[in-house]
Amino acid sequence: MENTEKLFANREVCDLTFVDYKTKTPFLNLDFANVTTTELTGESVFAYGGKGHPKRVAFSGEKGGTLTIETQMQSFKMYQLLTGGDVSKTAKFIKREILTVSADSTVTLTETPSDSGVVNIFAENDDCGEAKNITVAGQTVTITDAAGGDRVIAYYIKDITDKVQKISIKGSSFPKAFTVYGDTVMKTENDELLPYKFIAYKVAPQSNMSLGMSNNGDPSAVTITCDLLVNENNEMLDMILEEDE
Repeated sequence: MENTEKLFANREVCDLTFVDYKTKTPFLNLDFANVTTTELTGESVFAYGGKGHPKRVAFSGEKGGTLTIETQMQSFKMYQLLTGGDVSKTAKFIKREILTVSADSTVTLTETPSDSGVVNIFAENDDCGEAKNITVAGQTVTITDAAGGDRVIAYYIKDITDKVQKISIKGSSFPKAFTVYGDTVMKTENDELLPYKFIAYKVAPQSNMSLGMSNNGDPSAVTITCDLLVNENNEMLDMILEEDE
């Protein structure tokens, strides 16, 4: 009998949709990955018997696996998926600016410090060295040991409230569980493109993330590793191939 099963190969990444496992609400459309890898794992133990201690019976168990995603493109929503951190629209960050002391021994900061009075002033040629003696009133800083025309460096914490995203990661922050839908294409020996899909019914992103910053080489990549779990129906993974007529 002729074997009519189609043989195919893959050289395309999966687009992924992460759906909140509890609420069933779509959380992230991850259609910018470079590599997606699904690995299934299990353990085998054996009953032995007879001379030479041969294996007689095999037992399989501990079914599991991982879904691994490598991506150079990134988003804050992806960071939230990985960390389980809280998202807000305000932040604080340090401000550094070089200013010229006026004739009345004052400088005017470009922004109001978020922590009132917490400002550090250094001589331009002594950055982060010996702090100047100052008093602070809003954005005006009076320097008692500086003269008009001196150049100084100011450090203070400012509020960021416009067009900003912040993820706060705490010791108690952990990723949610998700259902993941993936789709790509397989190419057959006859040059057909067959839609391939998978459903990972319950995945738990691992709380590991490495963010590399470099001024040379390839753009930095982030690797996301999710553990495959089973849902309440003991479902772990469906693999779907749509065949052309």
